[in-house]
Amino acid sequence: MLADTWHLFNKYLIITLRMPMWTLFGLAQPLIWLIIFGSLFSGFAKVPGFPDMSYTDYFLPGVLIMTVLFGSSWSGVSLIREITAGTVDKMLVSPVSRTAIVLSRVLHSAVQVIVQVIIVLVAASLMGANFSWHPFDIALALLVVLMTGIIFAAISNGLAIMLQREEPLVIMGNMMTLPLMFFSSAMVPQNFMPSWLQTAMVINPIEYGVTALRAILLPQMANTETMVTGLLVLSGFTIASMAWAITAFKSLRN
Repeated sequence: MLADTWHLFNKYLIITLRMPMWTLFGLAQPLIWLIIFGSLFSGFAKVPGFPDMSYTDYFLPGVLIMTVLFGSSWSGVSLIREITAGTVDKMLVSPVSRTAIVLSRVLHSAVQVIVQVIIVLVAASLMGANFSWHPFDIALALLVVLMTGIIFAAISNGLAIMLQREEPLVIMGNMMTLPLMFFSSAMVPQNFMPSWLQTAMVINPIEYGVTALRAILLPQMANTETMVTGLLVLSGFTIASMAWAITAFKSLRN
C-alpha cells in the first residue's frame, strides 16, 4: 500500500510540475483578500477588545487556512474527471491498493497547499506582517496546514465518489469554503460574535486550524493549550475524513 501510494503520489506530482501555473493561480484569491481586508479593516484593530496587533497580523492565519481550503476542497473535481475518462476503472482492475488510490490523491493536494502557504507567508512578510519565522514554529504551522488540507481533500474526494457529477460537487465545494470561514474567528475575534455563532464554532475544523496557527505564529497570542487542542482536534478530523473517503472509494467497485 505504501509503495503504491508513493508511486501514484509521484504521478500526480509530475502532472502538477508540468503545469505549475495552476498552483500559482490558487494563490491569487488569498493574497487579494490579505491585501484588501488588511487595508479595509486596518482601523478595526483599534476597537476595544481587539487583540494588540494589526489586523493584517490577526487575519494572516485565516488567509493561510483559506489557501488550504481553496487548494484542497476542489480535489474531488479531478477525481470525477478521472472516473469519467475511465482511468479509475483501469486502476480498479489492477493490483494497486485501493487505499493508495485515495491516499495518494489526498496527500498530493495537501502537499500542494503547503507550497502555496509558504509562498503566502513570504508574501505576507514582505507586506510587513509580523509573525514567528522560528523553524519549530513554521514546522508546527505546516503540520496544521497539512492536516487541514488532508481533511478537506478527503471530504472532497469522498463527495466526488458519492455524487460522481461535477456540478453538485462544485456547489458542495463552495459550501466548504466561505461559509466555514465566516463561521470561525478567521476574520473577527470570537468575543465579537453572537453566542450562537460561538457555539457553532465547536464543530468547525477551520476554527481549530485558525486558532492553532495564531497560537503558533503570533507571539501576542501564543498559547500552548490552544495549540495542543487544535492539533488534537484536527488529528481526529483527519482520521475520520480519511476513513470515510477510503470507505466510500472501496464501495465504488461493488
